[in-house]
Amino acid sequence: MIRLYVPDPLSPGAAVAPTLDQARYLLGVMRLQPGAGLLLFNGRDGEWRARVESVGKRHCMLRAEAQTRPMSFPPDLELIIALIKRGPLETIVEKAVELGVRRIRLVTTRRTNTDQVRTERLQAIAIEAAEQTGRVDVAELSAPVKLEALLLNWPKERRLMFCDEAGDDPDSAWGGDQGRAPPALAALSPASGPWAVLIGPEGGFAPEERRALRGLEFVTPVALGPRILRADTAAIAALALWQAALGDWRDG
Repeated sequence: MIRLYVPDPLSPGAAVAPTLDQARYLLGVMRLQPGAGLLLFNGRDGEWRARVESVGKRHCMLRAEAQTRPMSFPPDLELIIALIKRGPLETIVEKAVELGVRRIRLVTTRRTNTDQVRTERLQAIAIEAAEQTGRVDVAELSAPVKLEALLLNWPKERRLMFCDEAGDDPDSAWGGDQGRAPPALAALSPASGPWAVLIGPEGGFAPEERRALRGLEFVTPVALGPRILRADTAAIAALALWQAALGDWRDG
């Protein structure tokens, strides 16, 4: 059944007016007629069964009928991703929502090679992914900030999984076995509380950033295997590993 995100409050009998683009999709693409059923969610009131009540030339009106699922949230997991090229960044946002991330925070780092980002486009991708995956919440997406500023105000109760792509490099800032980050599954010991996953830019983190991150008590450095991964691949792999070790994949 069609699932649609709407910002309107949802309750029995509530009228919902889709946007022009949504109406075009419902009427022009899906060919819905009055009486057709669909599912609605707004990130606050759970999921609701609704019907197409009336149809105009370029608009329609929906009517909420009954709640099908109560409001719920995935595990308290954030993804922090350094800005990269548009295509891979959009892929990361889409897959992060599919993998159950609750928030996505964008950061700039020493080696960030772009400062252009359309957050409204990324939020639209997050909404589409929520519609497709059956989520009743919508992942939050924040505007870019400097990594140093984000870490300065970091809540100490939130663990940070630092995907250290140079952790196995003997010529890294630490060198030898002391510089090796442990494999992710070995480093992620079961523990309650919120987490975040940090993925660097193309070219990786600068040595001074790695040194600073490793010096923070809330940081858990991890390695994602023996191969050098692109940022989008690293993000998907890291989130899958976290979900397998600590998240809701253990329940399914």
